[in-house]
Amino acid sequence: MKIAVIAHLKFPIGQPYLGGLEMHTHHLAGALRQRGHRVTLFASEGSDPLLVPNPVCPPTGDALGDPVLSEKIERAELLAYERIMDAVARGGFDIVHNNSLHDLPLRASNTLSVPMTTALHTPPFDSLAAGVQAAKPGMIFAAVSPSLAQEWHGLVPDARVIGNGIDLSTFAFRPEADPADYVFWSGRIVPEKGTHLAIDAARSAGLRLRFAGPKPNPRYWDEWIAPRLGDDVQYVGHLSHRDLAQQLGGARAAIVSPRWEEPFGLVVAEALACGTPVAAFGRGAIPDIVDRHSGALAPADDVDALARAIRNAVTLDRRACRRRAETLYDAQVMTDGYEELYREVLAGAPASRVRAPLLERPAA
Repeated sequence: MKIAVIAHLKFPIGQPYLGGLEMHTHHLAGALRQRGHRVTLFASEGSDPLLVPNPVCPPTGDALGDPVLSEKIERAELLAYERIMDAVARGGFDIVHNNSLHDLPLRASNTLSVPMTTALHTPPFDSLAAGVQAAKPGMIFAAVSPSLAQEWHGLVPDARVIGNGIDLSTFAFRPEADPADYVFWSGRIVPEKGTHLAIDAARSAGLRLRFAGPKPNPRYWDEWIAPRLGDDVQYVGHLSHRDLAQQLGGARAAIVSPRWEEPFGLVVAEALACGTPVAAFGRGAIPDIVDRHSGALAPADDVDALARAIRNAVTLDRRACRRRAETLYDAQVMTDGYEELYREVLAGAPASRVRAPLLERPAA
């Protein structure tokens, strides 16, 4: 198949990842290429050259509440997605996989002869919801978790649920935690990820914390994180996946502290793959991922309850965590799901657009 994958443009699709959507897009594009598909990834500059991306613009970044910068980003993204859709229309693709968070590809689907599917990675917000409503009738959508599918149900009543996957070889199983005896947090260090609450909960639980991730919000770091640092709280940087897996696998537990309805939570799957139990606020998709054998949940924003969840999580069986990741969150299983989705989309496409059958996955 000749597949166009449309990424979001705020950050490059490559390591070290700025977030879960970058990692997901990287895994999917790479896995499809490995299975013999001809993939063109439309992404921002600086994306992984191994994916042979089509770089359409510099990374547009995050406005961080600055209205002037926000308007500048909107203009840049609008022009970039217009160029992408022009290239898609001329590219002779068999199918388009829309992985962006922008409304323009959805609106432009009405003018395309090539079939498109869209994966939903966030809860509804105004511009994306308007794009979904304006999309070509009959478009098939995927959601990355049952809870996210439910949030979109009013606009997309029949979204296919295809869970995100991770590279189980990178996040290798560690049967025992590191003797250094710490818990771990990772993600973008921003208010909606609740890094400061994870620090407070680890302290309350009486355990040392290591944490990692990019620092895109300097004010949050200066006002909420830096004052909490100490001998028992160590920032270890923005890590590659290999280094992240090393730190995560050595932890007694992973803390996940979202302050919004997390649409999936790749860090949860990464922790389970390493055999590291999870202590988390039970928001969004996290209760879909964690069961009582692999983690402990706390009510949203309740630091004392999260501390109790941490103390519970460190007692859980690490092998049970790994088994759950192998069963549900393998990137190859995710890719199987999207290939099946492409088959469904193409089954409803005009015959003139279907030029070749999907390649079968190579035998193991």
